Amino acid sequence: MDDAAQGRVTTPMGKPTSNPYPEMYERDHNVQPAAFTPIYKTTVLRSPRNALLTMDHSLSETTGPVFNHNELGLLDNDLILNYAKDGEAIGPRTIVHGYVLEENGRGLPNTLVEFWQANAGGRYRHKHDTYLAPIDPNFGGCGRTLTDENGYYYFRTIKPGAYPWRNYTNSWRPAHIHFSLFGEAFAQRLITQMYFEGDPLVAICPIVKTIPDQGAIDRLVAKLDMNASVPMDTLAYRFDMVLRGRRSTLFENRLEGN
Repeated sequence: MDDAAQGRVTTPMGKPTSNPYPEMYERDHNVQPAAFTPIYKTTVLRSPRNALLTMDHSLSETTGPVFNHNELGLLDNDLILNYAKDGEAIGPRTIVHGYVLEENGRGLPNTLVEFWQANAGGRYRHKHDTYLAPIDPNFGGCGRTLTDENGYYYFRTIKPGAYPWRNYTNSWRPAHIHFSLFGEAFAQRLITQMYFEGDPLVAICPIVKTIPDQGAIDRLVAKLDMNASVPMDTLAYRFDMVLRGRRSTLFENRLEGN
């Protein structure tokens, strides 16, 4: 692990300095997918044709709200139980955990982390999802949590299933979980997706294939973490999210940079 990843700062002479907050590292724009990517068919109509404009944020966008643990329910981070009516959600019981980090590897506390997903059969609880897989009456498919003082988050869920989608003939989305991160204001929102290690559909997914850099794809894949698993109960996956710098997680709503 290099100095930046460990949070140390060095001068041009290579000597450590006590300054813990150097200038932000530039994002590597070579890893970003192009807005117009015909293999992902919906980009043909919705990708911009002109240069993007940068708009100033209003005061209401850049101040508040501040989230705290008192606003969360006891089961907000437990998708196995938080929608249960007459039993637990059905499917492979799964823990997802990790850290929300800045570019020097420091954890970011009190970050609101929201997540949503399909059920174990690959179907969302949404009126426009018409996939043939059945709805699980005990699974709502969404939750939220706050990172602790070290930037750590944790939740329980059911491993989502793959599902077909109308891109080209026989297109399938890999199992994935959507994430939304909120900073200190609503304008500071980042959205990404997490995939699962070992899923063969990741390599052939048209959406994933729009990303030109394999390292950026790898950072979207959660690694199996047997040390955090519960024996005879639950498998665990580790997924860290880095907000800035050349090791930044790819955020789909901030392709121009975080």
